[in-house]
Amino acid sequence: MLITRQQSAAMRGIAILGIVLHNYTHWLRPMVKENEFTFSQYNADRLLALLAEPSWDIFAHLFSFFGHYGVPVFLFLSAYGLVVKYERPAYTTGEKPVAAKPQQSAWKFIASHYKKLFVMMVVGYSAFVLVDYMTPRPWHYEFGDVLCQLLMINNLNPTPDKVIWPGPFWYFGLMVQIYIVYRLVLYSGKGSISGWLSKRGSTMLAVAILVATLFAQLFFDPTGTSLNWYRYNCFGALPIFIFGLLFARNIYAKKTASWQYALFAMLAAVMCVALSTDFFMWIIAPFFVCISVFCLVKSLPQITVKALAWVGNISAAMFVCHAITRKVLIPISHRGDIYAGLVLYLVSTIILAVIFDHIIKLIMKR
Repeated sequence: MLITRQQSAAMRGIAILGIVLHNYTHWLRPMVKENEFTFSQYNADRLLALLAEPSWDIFAHLFSFFGHYGVPVFLFLSAYGLVVKYERPAYTTGEKPVAAKPQQSAWKFIASHYKKLFVMMVVGYSAFVLVDYMTPRPWHYEFGDVLCQLLMINNLNPTPDKVIWPGPFWYFGLMVQIYIVYRLVLYSGKGSISGWLSKRGSTMLAVAILVATLFAQLFFDPTGTSLNWYRYNCFGALPIFIFGLLFARNIYAKKTASWQYALFAMLAAVMCVALSTDFFMWIIAPFFVCISVFCLVKSLPQITVKALAWVGNISAAMFVCHAITRKVLIPISHRGDIYAGLVLYLVSTIILAVIFDHIIKLIMKR
């Protein structure tokens, strides 16, 4: 059940490919739209109809509808990484255990993670704005929205989906909130609420927050602006993040055959599809996505895991640059072959991400 660094990178690789492909295909008019921040029964019913009579475009439809579930995988891995890095030694299969990092003050912890997020965000944001204004139909930026994006607090706007552009950059504001909640509430060391409690009390607090933030979503209008705002902010992300925390804190080594992991991956994927068609079940679908991706990576041959890990290692750069290549290349799919544009977009994004990865690392060093 342990996750090695390479397997973690491979999971990030799968997650970023899903996000990148989703953020392209869901802008194409014929594609079935996702239920990410709100739930539309029409979208779910249309997905079922497409699955019943699949066409050549079915893969693009699946990317459009399910690709955004890469975000929960990143949240799960973020929680896992924080526990390994700050709370316990990194006991990983085939790797030498590494001692947990010395405890930081809450301010230093939040500031250091805020800085990392800011560097990634501002590199991609600056480049996108330049490209956006050199291509047709540029976004109309207002001072307040730009300032909130640079400060990474635009998720708090009453209608965040109306002011965040490029759209995927909502994730930076979310992660700022997640780091604050983790360090002040969920962190098991000193200086947090959980740190003052016993191990059992800390677990009970985490489970209580998970349950409360998860099922509170059922009290909102499925298509309303309140649920949209709730899921744009940390409340909608905390259930899967805490799931990752609990997984990391209670992880154990158990030998499991690859075929068993493959079977679990398929079953979890089927559950995700089934749960995504009903509002009351939709809120727990991300848990099965994370289980499916975890089991899939555990079942894949080493050569495939290595390739996915390479993609995962540039996932941050891919995230901040894919909006640029999408803006430039999506007319290809609008005017002709969907998959021609999609392949060119994916290849261009990976190449550009390699460049951005070097730029981000260079800025961080300086």
